[in-house]
Amino acid sequence: MILSIESSCDDSSIAITEIETKKLIYHKKISQDAEHSKYGGVVPELAARLHTEALPKILEECKPYLDSLRAVAVTNEPGLSVTLIEGVTMAKALSIALDIPLIAVNHLKGHIASLFIEQDAIFPMITLLVSGGHTMLLRVNDFFHYEVLATTLDDSFGESFDKVAKMLGLGYPGGPKVQEYAKNGDSERFDFTVPLYNSNRLAFSYSGLKNQVRLAIQSLQELSKKDKEDICASFQKTAIKHLLHKIKNVLKKLPPDLKLFSIVGGASANLSLRENIWALCKDYGLELKLAELKYCSDNAAMIGRYAIEAYIYKYFTDIEDLQINPKIISK
Repeated sequence: MILSIESSCDDSSIAITEIETKKLIYHKKISQDAEHSKYGGVVPELAARLHTEALPKILEECKPYLDSLRAVAVTNEPGLSVTLIEGVTMAKALSIALDIPLIAVNHLKGHIASLFIEQDAIFPMITLLVSGGHTMLLRVNDFFHYEVLATTLDDSFGESFDKVAKMLGLGYPGGPKVQEYAKNGDSERFDFTVPLYNSNRLAFSYSGLKNQVRLAIQSLQELSKKDKEDICASFQKTAIKHLLHKIKNVLKKLPPDLKLFSIVGGASANLSLRENIWALCKDYGLELKLAELKYCSDNAAMIGRYAIEAYIYKYFTDIEDLQINPKIISK
């Protein structure tokens, strides 16, 4: 078995995955949403302190499996430096104590692996990665080889939802709040401009849309609940329309070997996004692959699924070489 650890941001998570069967033997995640909500976002130092309390508690429950471990995997990039170090420190200690190899895992590759938890993988595919820190369109050839087709020029898809929620005073995490308010809103009330709509550049951008929302809020004397619902609905519609517009430019030129499209990352749990991507894939004759909703946000199960492949190919990291890389995305 492989023990995997995830602490890249504000979720403390550990999983135990069986190598041969890919079965998830144990998985637990402790969310910090309640602690960070009062501040309207993640406070890195608070997140790190909460990891030091939560990770050892979860590890205590894993004691029955320690003798069966063949490796320990841990997220080391990208993420918050003060939280990444908590998981990496624990992984190094386990590696030494149990005399087993270390597997360093890129958090974003872990999200791709979330599609195949307890399943065999299917490649190649086009993958839309949408999270609080990243918005990327990728061609994924296998677990270790992919090509970045487009990325964000500024804010990410998920980050823009969090910031809009904060401007409206909806609380944290913002994504689910905006989605909930949007359900009852009029998406046609605010005519927000779709970012980069008249540009041929294959990239994403959300800072301008976020500013449009800020100006709309300022234009209103007082915000009623209906105002907030309409802003959320109009914003969500425009944010998704921006993604769809750029994705279409890629799908028009798809080679015949690509018949699979997938969405991963915390923001992939947005139901309106899923519905729109499903309709888009239907138009282009593509199969849509989605991770289970419980595996969309950060979790150790996805880290463990990637680690199985790394273990098979003996992609281990020497303990002296295992460092945190908060902003680096490995190729």
